[in-house]
Amino acid sequence: MAKIMRKIIEIDEELCDGCGQCVTACEEGAIQIVNGKARLVSEKLCDGLGACIGECPRGALRIVEREAEAFDHHAVEEHLARLRAEAESPLACGCPGSQVREFTPEGPAPAKGEIPSALSQWPVQIRLVPPTAPFLREADLLVAADCVPVAYPELHLRLLPGKKILIGCPKFDPAEEYVARLAEVLRVAQPRSVTLAIMEVPCCRGLAVILEEARRRAGSDIPLEVKVISPRGEIVREERL
Repeated sequence: MAKIMRKIIEIDEELCDGCGQCVTACEEGAIQIVNGKARLVSEKLCDGLGACIGECPRGALRIVEREAEAFDHHAVEEHLARLRAEAESPLACGCPGSQVREFTPEGPAPAKGEIPSALSQWPVQIRLVPPTAPFLREADLLVAADCVPVAYPELHLRLLPGKKILIGCPKFDPAEEYVARLAEVLRVAQPRSVTLAIMEVPCCRGLAVILEEARRRAGSDIPLEVKVISPRGEIVREERL
């Protein structure tokens, strides 16, 4: 394909720590993590607008002007459709949320004693907790993707206190089973509030879709408060559905 002079993203691999924030920020899916580093998948997938730049904590991204393939809307649509199909596959290796990455942890917190557990029930898995469990009745409910407690160290301090928790993975467990179970929880237990905590990866968004459908089936109008957690353990976005 003929090249033209235009603006396009450039990635400094020396600065990149593979955190993947640019992957989720790029709506065209033009960036992926390859061997622990962010890489431009294809020149024609990058629109050159730089929406990903502000998400990079290391300053590894910048816009340059050089000869490159022209931006191709059709190629982007095909690429995103392929990513969606891979994300829905049981063996989805191409989902950005399953890409291997490594980064430097923040390090141990100053010694102030152990963080007390805020867990007040058992079990916690969506598939194991019966909708009739007494502890769910009129509870403040926290529904969380099961990666969240690993990525977000302050879950027991900031999200879980005073709440009952249900955790699950929308990527590996049957969505319809989750919808049916959560709809029954909403109908039978009638929780006072529902908070959803998910990771900032595409496949995790499925849990929000599942919970919205469960709410619809239960005939509930309870608002959903959503907390989006980055792989670096930060709340990067809050929404109400």
